[in-house]
Amino acid sequence: MANKKKVIVTGFEPFGEHAVNSSWVAVQELERLGLGEEVDLHVREVPVEYQAVQSLLPSLWKDPQPQLVVHVGVSGLATTVTLEQCGHNKGYKRLDNCSFCPASQCCMENGPDCIQSVLDMDAVCKRVNDSGLGVTLSVSKDAGRYLCDYTYYTSLYLGQGHSAFIHVPPLGKPYSSQDLGRALQAAIQEMLNLLELDPKHNKHCDHEHQHQHDH
Repeated sequence: MANKKKVIVTGFEPFGEHAVNSSWVAVQELERLGLGEEVDLHVREVPVEYQAVQSLLPSLWKDPQPQLVVHVGVSGLATTVTLEQCGHNKGYKRLDNCSFCPASQCCMENGPDCIQSVLDMDAVCKRVNDSGLGVTLSVSKDAGRYLCDYTYYTSLYLGQGHSAFIHVPPLGKPYSSQDLGRALQAAIQEMLNLLELDPKHNKHCDHEHQHQHDH
């Protein structure tokens, strides 16, 4: 099919106490499962480094433009698969894997404090939880002011809100890699369904996107 939807999904490399990062394990499991015949799925492992994220993300959003970019990260506090609704611009004081943090402690010098995803994460969460998947999803509005939040904000900024962030618990707490892969598959398929249903979410007929190459 010539008109396949392009979807990019990223996970993070190990950091801190996470010698194995369940986000990348889950993304590799998703790659094995796929998102169906109509979706051209690309996966990337992202360094836990602010500067690497700044240089990598614009290349992900370049032509051909993805319909959706989903970032997956691990949270040691999470006990559910958590859909993040928004990304934050300020408050990045925690040092990355290179012992670096932005001098300004923010993502974009003149960007808004918070950018919302065009996707209604409550709707995605409810649909997946109602489907009897056996993995519980929840919604959060605070992605944690570290590389996860930083990556999400940057992606929302570059992609005019056509991005999503999913936090997963560490492996075995309580879910296996297979569980997490199935949860990512179900959530991302619902996100794509929502984009289909609501024309204002569809990039191709939204004239606001014409200026985005100026950034």
